[in-house]
Amino acid sequence: MMAKLRSFLIENAVVILFVVLIAFAIPASGLPGSFLMQEILMRLGRNTFLVIALLLPIMAGMGLNFGMVLGAMAGQLGLIFISDWGIVGIPGLLLAMIISLPISIFLGWLCGSIMNLAKGREMVTGFILAFFMNGLYMLVVLYAMGSIIPIFNQELLLSRGYGIRNVVGLDGVRQCLDLLIPLKIGGLQIPVFSFMIIGAVSGFIIWFRKTKIGQDMRAVGQDRAVAAAAGIPVERTRIMAIIISTVLAGIGQIIFLQNIGTINTTSSHEQIGMFSIAALLIGGASVTKASIPNVIIGVILFHLLFLVSPMAGKNLIGSGMLGEYFRQFVSYGVIALALVLYEWKRVAQENDSRATLRGGAATPAKEAKGGVA
Repeated sequence: MMAKLRSFLIENAVVILFVVLIAFAIPASGLPGSFLMQEILMRLGRNTFLVIALLLPIMAGMGLNFGMVLGAMAGQLGLIFISDWGIVGIPGLLLAMIISLPISIFLGWLCGSIMNLAKGREMVTGFILAFFMNGLYMLVVLYAMGSIIPIFNQELLLSRGYGIRNVVGLDGVRQCLDLLIPLKIGGLQIPVFSFMIIGAVSGFIIWFRKTKIGQDMRAVGQDRAVAAAAGIPVERTRIMAIIISTVLAGIGQIIFLQNIGTINTTSSHEQIGMFSIAALLIGGASVTKASIPNVIIGVILFHLLFLVSPMAGKNLIGSGMLGEYFRQFVSYGVIALALVLYEWKRVAQENDSRATLRGGAATPAKEAKGGVA
């Protein structure tokens, strides 16, 4: 019994830690429960899709896809074009998604192909690639648009006549998904249609893992050499996982920004990957295993902490900035912790394997299996 309890506490240490932190921070913040409930409902509707985009690369053994930022860039390009063309409402959002689709597929293929050249180092490769592609994105948005790429709405352009302004309003599509099916319960606005979309993509992930290519991804994630020996096209399967992840990230960024109502052209996409990964890890996921429940729990805990930290810091110490620094520390710290634990477990497994081959008596480390539960 004690062994099971100890195992449960170790497996869920991050979730328990954040539950305890939030339990102290909510009363300290003084924020009303109705405000927190409304904010969490809205943030679940706009952020969950982005976090779900991370699941398939984990299942394929590629770890945390920092390259999802490439999909976010594609989504933003789609929104810039529909803003220029004046297409509003649901048709505008659908067109933005259609525009982002080929861009996301190409960027996903490029990212997956490069990751295949850096097997075992996919996460740092995705992180560096996101920085590189951000430079190209800036070149397109700040120089090509209006000079090479025609932009008809002059209000979108900088005063020099080319380049998109830093902030682009999305008044034509603002919260059109969230309010498509209006529902209020106890004074709380429920983003019904956004939740329906999240339910649909969750169902897709659950269905997809049962398909032939989904089973191939799971096999590749567990052992590339065994998968290749079984005739599974390992590299193509890995690229497919990244392409789907990038496409979902592009659609997720559109859903996210329609709720916000504005695009910060140069920075809206930059921290999407970091915050989505942090939310997934806080929900109890790891570098090698993640599930839909991890996504939901992580989004709730991560954004609750984001909401209450500044006010808790202000009320306890007199400085709201302390809470701001703390939540930034949490975002990066939980990722660093996950990577350290992953590397520790990998080294322990290698040492146990060597000891076993030598006929040693080492206890084999529990094998980390990739997959979406």
